[in-house]
Amino acid sequence: MLFDSSVRRELWRSFIGTLVVLLTVVLTMLLIRILSQATRGAFAPADLSLVLSYTLIGQLPVMVALALFVAVVTVLSRLWRDSEMVVWQVSGASQFAFIKPLLKMAWPAIVLVALCTLVARPWAQNQTEVLKQRYEQRSDMARVAPGQFQTSADGKRVFFIDSHSDGQQTARNVFMVMTDKGQESVVTAREGLLQLDQGLRYLVLAQGERTQTDLTTGEKTLSHFSTARIAVGDAPDVALKVPEPRSMSTLDLLAIPTRQAQAELTWRIGLIWATFNMVLAGLSLAAGNARRNSNWNLVYALLVFVVYFNLLSLSQSWVSKGKLEWISGLLLIHGGLTLGALFMIWWRDGAVLPGRHVSRRAWAASQAEGV
Repeated sequence: MLFDSSVRRELWRSFIGTLVVLLTVVLTMLLIRILSQATRGAFAPADLSLVLSYTLIGQLPVMVALALFVAVVTVLSRLWRDSEMVVWQVSGASQFAFIKPLLKMAWPAIVLVALCTLVARPWAQNQTEVLKQRYEQRSDMARVAPGQFQTSADGKRVFFIDSHSDGQQTARNVFMVMTDKGQESVVTAREGLLQLDQGLRYLVLAQGERTQTDLTTGEKTLSHFSTARIAVGDAPDVALKVPEPRSMSTLDLLAIPTRQAQAELTWRIGLIWATFNMVLAGLSLAAGNARRNSNWNLVYALLVFVVYFNLLSLSQSWVSKGKLEWISGLLLIHGGLTLGALFMIWWRDGAVLPGRHVSRRAWAASQAEGV
């Protein structure tokens, strides 16, 4: 009982501390990236907090898996370094005996990863796509807040308006800079109205002037107009947009026998399996020698995590390209690591192998005596 409770208590402390640090770092990186996307006109600045929350939900499963792996490795490495592991082994606790308290501590984290991966992440991705599509349907005039410069969706135009009118479809005191094919145009107008004509967007300007500069020769051309119409892009056709597999629910993916759907299922189910494997891998990689002041096991653990999660993404790519069946990919990569981790635990537990006839209890006693 003491063995079980002490190991789980220390694992929880390490897991929560690691997860808080990871959340802080990832949240800062996501905020910088999302702010950059907002300035390029990917979504409305007012939706910044929502997009940040949805993106953080999408990143949460990987962070929980990493925090769990780090907690297992650091706690068990400390037990080996301080010779506590040797004491437990001499007392009769084998390496396999650690699997039970580890899984008792880890099952809430595995359930959290499963819920986030199968339910919360697709929902958050779908909500992000809805926000972006809703913003794409708005005109470039409606995207611009009065008194602020705003870049258009394609990045070729910069708008500035003094005020909105007519339900944000008509803008007053319009200033626009357009750059395309070596030409830079500065357009000012008293009013601007967005119109749709045969699937194209046109900006109709009234009472203004245009200064066009050839960026190669520096030649300038000034013209005045009472009415002008400028093409500003295609009209959005959201109805023809097919939802991405990442934003589809797990039940919908199971009902669609496409490679892209199976690849997404490979990633989702594989991430849950990977979280379980992180517990076994951490137990098998944390073993060390108290007489050697070395942290190579931590380096090996980090290398295993990086390679494993790269294989997780690689298996998704193989399934989407038809090089591998999704069930075969799950069994090959995740099942292979499960068997490999169990074999390492069995081997470190003092199992009898060819050329190795030292029992676990005798080996632990020699470690304790410092022989």
